[in-house]
Amino acid sequence: MNETPEKILIGTTNKGKIRELAELLGGLPISTVGLDEIGETFDIEETGSTFAENASLKAAGYARRSGLFTLGDDSGLEVRALGNAPGILSARYGGLQTGFNEKIKMLLGELDSIPNADRAARFVCVMSLANPTGDIIFEAEGICDGALAYLPVGAGGFGYDPIFIPNGYDRTFGELDTKIKQQISHRARGAAKIIRYLQRFFAV
Repeated sequence: MNETPEKILIGTTNKGKIRELAELLGGLPISTVGLDEIGETFDIEETGSTFAENASLKAAGYARRSGLFTLGDDSGLEVRALGNAPGILSARYGGLQTGFNEKIKMLLGELDSIPNADRAARFVCVMSLANPTGDIIFEAEGICDGALAYLPVGAGGFGYDPIFIPNGYDRTFGELDTKIKQQISHRARGAAKIIRYLQRFFAV
């Protein structure tokens, strides 16, 4: 593929993910757009059994529809004591219409029902980059290990951030400064690999 990407579609309707990825990719000479900015309302069904499969489905599907280089992202929280649940069902845990405040209550309740439960957890993110014809040209995984707090703390971030304490810190993602999260999060680590790949297009 010889075409150099000038614009990348971030293939998600999650405004938190769009904001984070746009900031992470901000150092490249590439503009980023979200689905709403191109008037795309079609949802790609996440029928994969892994983060990688779902990321590729979204990247390829939205690339074909838009004719743009597209970054597909699938991520979730894996809790060791729950057999790595909710995993790929993180966004659908408790139902798609259930807000994350309620999802967090449900998850903590499930964990608290296990005597002496191991609170180890990790965030996993897989990103797939597709060219305008829908071919996957690069894939990257990012993982951030940590543990679950007993109660949600902090108003920053989104999703399960208020209950996730990354290893090496004593505060949740909901409390940590955005600059720190952009260095250590699962999405940041996946994006760093995507950035290194994209830099090849702009090497002098």
